[in-house]
Amino acid sequence: MTVTQRYRFIYKPLVFIACLAPLAWLTCGALGWFGASLGPDPVKELEHECGKTALNLLLLTLAVTPVRELTAQPQLLRLRRMLGLFAFFYVVLHFTIYLVLDLELNFATLGADIAKRPYITIGFTALLLLIPLAVTSTNGMMRRLGRRWQTLHRLVYVIAVLGVWHFYWQVKRDVREPLLYAGILALLLGYRVLRARRRHRAAAPSASAGPAPPTAPVTSRSGSATAPERT
Repeated sequence: MTVTQRYRFIYKPLVFIACLAPLAWLTCGALGWFGASLGPDPVKELEHECGKTALNLLLLTLAVTPVRELTAQPQLLRLRRMLGLFAFFYVVLHFTIYLVLDLELNFATLGADIAKRPYITIGFTALLLLIPLAVTSTNGMMRRLGRRWQTLHRLVYVIAVLGVWHFYWQVKRDVREPLLYAGILALLLGYRVLRARRRHRAAAPSASAGPAPPTAPVTSRSGSATAPERT
């Protein structure tokens, strides 16, 4: 099998199943199947687990780039969009459970919570910022937006910070788990800062040396691993 076939028929289906596994387990807990249980407060447990799963997937999405570069496996980019969309799915599910099961569709209470409870304000802001990223995740939108697509999708860094912040403020006593998430996010963002600095230093000498002589265009039958139709 070619690399494309392996990702299409093996790796992507496996990642898809893995991303659905938390939802399957929560469903079993809600229905009491296979001995699963959501504890004494099932609504809070559903909210918490969906939110944490969304944060896990968001950090995994951010981890694709450093893992791809450190392992020299550019094809890993093919999994990034799926991870990002599943993160959005669990964020929407997290908010829906809060709105429907916790607030019982009381939009007045929702507005008051967003205005008066900072951790809900931050979480709701992260949800709103995720919507344009999910809407523009298709190959067609990538081609239409061009360079603006990359600029827009850098919002994922802000969203990740807001997500960890939301988790930290939501926890009232033991903050060790949200601090662990904050440490992982700091590593992922720090890697990108260091990479940008290295690229800037590498580009500085070539810029001072003047323009490079023209070279013949390089073509490849396999195309780029980062092309919209290949990711």
